[in-house]
Amino acid sequence: METPALPPAAQATLDRLNTPSRLAGNGLARLDGGDFLRLLTTQLTMQDPLEPADNEAMLAQMAQFSALAATTASGATLEEISAKLDRLIAAQEAANPAAPAQP
Repeated sequence: METPALPPAAQATLDRLNTPSRLAGNGLARLDGGDFLRLLTTQLTMQDPLEPADNEAMLAQMAQFSALAATTASGATLEEISAKLDRLIAAQEAANPAAPAQP
């Protein structure tokens, strides 16, 4: 049975997902909610109407994506807080001259 050709947008998204990525790189960081919806739409379009996808599996995928988005947002917020604390410490150190050593 031959697999039907995917729309170009779906194929591009799948190609990005299947490209190996490094943690330090921006591999999966470039994927967003739009990519997830395109993949979900493609999955629903390509499914066998006589054997539709399991609703529980779909909900689990959406929950995982939502959790990933929340984790990513939390990580970005923590990075901002860390940078602000670093600037605050640097400003405090610059404002207070080094105290003489106590005997």
